[in-house]
Amino acid sequence: MTLIAAVGHAQALDGREAGLQAVHQALNRLGASSPTFGIVISSHQYQPREVAAGVASLTGDMPLIGFSSPAGLTHEGIHPHSVVVALLSGDLRAEVHWLPGYAQSGRETANRLVQLTSGDAARQSLLFFADGFNGDAEQLCNNLPEKSMLMLGGLSSGDMHTGNNYQIAGTQAGTGGLAAAILRGSARIGVGFAHGWDPVGNQFRVTRSRGFWLRTLDGRPASETYAQVFGYPARDWAFPPLNYLARLYPIGMEQGEQLIVRSPLRVEADGSFRLNAPVRDGLDAFLLVGSRTSCQNAAQKATQQALMQLEDAKPVFALVLVDIAWQMLLKSTPGVEIAAVQEILGNDVPIAGGYTLGQIAPSKTIPQFLNQHMMVIVFGE
Repeated sequence: MTLIAAVGHAQALDGREAGLQAVHQALNRLGASSPTFGIVISSHQYQPREVAAGVASLTGDMPLIGFSSPAGLTHEGIHPHSVVVALLSGDLRAEVHWLPGYAQSGRETANRLVQLTSGDAARQSLLFFADGFNGDAEQLCNNLPEKSMLMLGGLSSGDMHTGNNYQIAGTQAGTGGLAAAILRGSARIGVGFAHGWDPVGNQFRVTRSRGFWLRTLDGRPASETYAQVFGYPARDWAFPPLNYLARLYPIGMEQGEQLIVRSPLRVEADGSFRLNAPVRDGLDAFLLVGSRTSCQNAAQKATQQALMQLEDAKPVFALVLVDIAWQMLLKSTPGVEIAAVQEILGNDVPIAGGYTLGQIAPSKTIPQFLNQHMMVIVFGE
């Protein structure tokens, strides 16, 4: 059966109306085909249950998952304070689950996902969105089975000041949870990811970390180390705008041949960095800096990688999960990352996506948790 996709987006005063208008637009573009699965990317400023209700008012009990973002992305560009809806129709069946306990235990959530996906792993994939401010995505990944099936997703984002974010699974929604869709059918899925940040020569030793808090680098509060590099007083890093702009300057840690990137969510009053994944004491870390050119190249590399995994399948739809740092970095030229993706995909492939606080990508063993990346997920027939 042919796989087709359509994307709609809308702005409105409330989430229900924005969701309704966005899905109406997508349904019109889908034509006579009935959607079998939907993905929603919604502004964190809307109420999630209202958004889900607005979409469901036209799609009924169609399986649906989604996440919050400061702005939605489509092939038409960037859409702040909006709802983006992607609909797929054809040989793609979805089973949606809401797991509210993710923030309390990534391990238990992983065990629950394993139970839900028991069966023919070769013929199913798992797409999920989890809370980006609360919960341990690395713990989740470490407790998922090795290479049993394609598992991928992203961490929802929203208001960096308040931590307001949410996830949507069918008509259920909330914060602190994980929305999962088990996908079955003959549709092919290709995944690519890359980041546009490079080491700039400054090397530090992680001397004290506790859980999600990176306390000291080279024996000094992390903010003092950054103050020395950038010239701003250490106390200024604990207040806006620097306490959130610190995400623009992540650290990279060598792990074998890989460079693991970890990005601050914010700088705390005591000068420590609040991350959303723990780091180990004793590691050598490099300061990373991004650029527009590097990000454009990374976007094209990720898209090419995803297309290669499709092999002879025709690309039909692309889901793009972009770290929120890209939005900060590319503020003067919004939408250039999507233009780079479109340049590789062509103008006929619809795109939907949003800004995240991390991505979960497939690897040779267990899924890996990424910061600062763009991940391109291409569905093909």
